[in-house]
Amino acid sequence: MKTIAIIPARGGSKRLPQKNIKILGEIPLLAHSILYAQANKEIIDEIYVSTEDNEIKKIALEFGAKVIDRPENISGDTEPTVSALRNALEQINEPVENVVLLQATNPLRPQSLLNEAFAYYQKEKCNSLFTVSRNHQKFGKIADNKFIPYNYEIGQRSQDLEPLFFENGLLYITKAALILDNIIISENAFPFEINHIFAEVDIDTQEDFDYAEYLLSKNKNI
Repeated sequence: MKTIAIIPARGGSKRLPQKNIKILGEIPLLAHSILYAQANKEIIDEIYVSTEDNEIKKIALEFGAKVIDRPENISGDTEPTVSALRNALEQINEPVENVVLLQATNPLRPQSLLNEAFAYYQKEKCNSLFTVSRNHQKFGKIADNKFIPYNYEIGQRSQDLEPLFFENGLLYITKAALILDNIIISENAFPFEINHIFAEVDIDTQEDFDYAEYLLSKNKNI
């Protein structure tokens, strides 16, 4: 049974209009994830872009992906990603075992990441896996104009913080059966740790985009 990549890419974006087709390093933002999937063809059998936008469809086809027409009713900015994934699977007329979710807004990934993550996913017989990175910041909340530390004590050194991790969005691998049940990250999903500067890139604003451009120019061979 197949392992496929699905790249959800909506046309609407409020904070950074048309971000998925914005040029990053001479190619559209969306194309980075398509090319990454193509570079892992020993794992990924087919690449699909789910979208409702005609310009995104054109770019997806130009770069060699197949297009899944996403209905308008699941293309809003409040719609969960799993809706697009489930809809894509429902339109594919052949058995799929694994889905690799590549978010267009996370265009920069270490070249070896998918190979390493998928090898672990298979070896440990995971039903879902997602990438995480360690946090090195001191967090707290403000209540009644008072700062209350969350993950440290005042005066504690950063290197002595209790390890906390964040979902970085670089990569998700999930059984297709789970997605059809509206699940991407299962309760026993494996958190695959990747501590890399690319994990800091998740494009939602112009500032995010500018940072991605800077990192891409400095790390072209990673």
